[in-house]
Amino acid sequence: MPQRNYRDPLHNIISLNESTPEDQLLVDLIDSAEFQRLRRIKQLGLAMFTYQGAEHSRFTHSLGVMHLMTRALDQLALHHMIGPHERLVGRAGALLHDLGHGPFSHLIEKVFCIKHEEWTRRIVLDASTEVNQILSGHDPSLPAELASLYQHDYSPAFIVQLVSSQLDCDRMDYLLRDSMMTGVKYGVYDLEWVLHALKIDASSGHIYVESKGLHAIEEYLQARYYMFRQVYFHRTLRSAEALLTSALTRASELVASGTHGVAVHGAIFKKMLVGEPASTAEFLQLDDTDLLFNLKQWGSEQDSILSDLARRFVNRRLFKASDLDMPADLVPQFLDSASHIVSRLGFDPRYYLILDKASDIPYYGYYLPGAPEPDGQIYVETSGPRPEIKEISEVSAVIRGMKGYKIERVCYPAELATEIEVLLTEFTVDGNRPVVS
Repeated sequence: MPQRNYRDPLHNIISLNESTPEDQLLVDLIDSAEFQRLRRIKQLGLAMFTYQGAEHSRFTHSLGVMHLMTRALDQLALHHMIGPHERLVGRAGALLHDLGHGPFSHLIEKVFCIKHEEWTRRIVLDASTEVNQILSGHDPSLPAELASLYQHDYSPAFIVQLVSSQLDCDRMDYLLRDSMMTGVKYGVYDLEWVLHALKIDASSGHIYVESKGLHAIEEYLQARYYMFRQVYFHRTLRSAEALLTSALTRASELVASGTHGVAVHGAIFKKMLVGEPASTAEFLQLDDTDLLFNLKQWGSEQDSILSDLARRFVNRRLFKASDLDMPADLVPQFLDSASHIVSRLGFDPRYYLILDKASDIPYYGYYLPGAPEPDGQIYVETSGPRPEIKEISEVSAVIRGMKGYKIERVCYPAELATEIEVLLTEFTVDGNRPVVS
């Protein structure tokens, strides 16, 4: 049998049988220009500044998500009828779910005010893309069905849940993959037992977990919690993001004003810097290399702020990050005092004093029982003579005990550390009483 084999560091060998129309479609999608672009976009953005092994791409992750979707559907099909077309939509949807990511993944979304989910739908629906042509050539209905899947409108619901929910193949893969590539153990959980315990509720068409899988799901949610706290929210990673955001903000303002001849390489990159709409073809030209190339060039710009920020980023002279351990009503007063220090020492606080809050982060690491769709809920089967299907926090004391957390830090150049840290001590909580009142 003709087979396409992908050697994966997490799942070992991912095989596709090219003699079947379904697997041949997936192979063709993998070979498309739009999917190959994901090789040039890092899965963890700037995490390599903290974890030097975190160099893996959206390409490898997307293959892993497709592989887990295949395994999940195989498991569910043992007890539930799944049609061949539903299976195809699920596998193709899992494979292509990250097509819309821009340079350095989630980071660029905040700067350019874009959403990767919307771009994924645009790419799938755009008749000029190879992905659209491959899907349409197999079945003209597929592009619209995938777009519906990404909007959470597709039926059956369990296919949507396996692509995007609190318990989806995306998170199942990235927790283990990111844990492996960063060299930490926080994201490790019992994947095999999670997959083994998945079932479909015949009455609602939704995924639930058998009672025997409760502890595996608790472990999965705890893994997610600690990966966010220890990896995705790491202060060095976040300080790198703050520095890059400052550099892009400065470049955007200079280009928009037209008063400084800032060189921007790549017409699409320049358009997005100033907030102009981009076509699908233009957006697909963007990847990590465009951003890095421009940053290297900006290190020689005449504008002292942009050149300094760009050189700091390229040479990894990152901002320092300090937690704001103070009552919320004191934060504005602290920031005002810190801004005077930053200005007095010759820096513009608009770019060199950055407030970093968890509210700026698109995905939270803890499970929220009351969260609305699209994240949905996780349901588990209760044990006992009359099992019921309930939301997991109703069943698990472990999940009820998982509290949310907030990240509130200030990022600034290391040269300012002495004075900023002295100021922080004046505002730090002493027992239950702030020193500054």
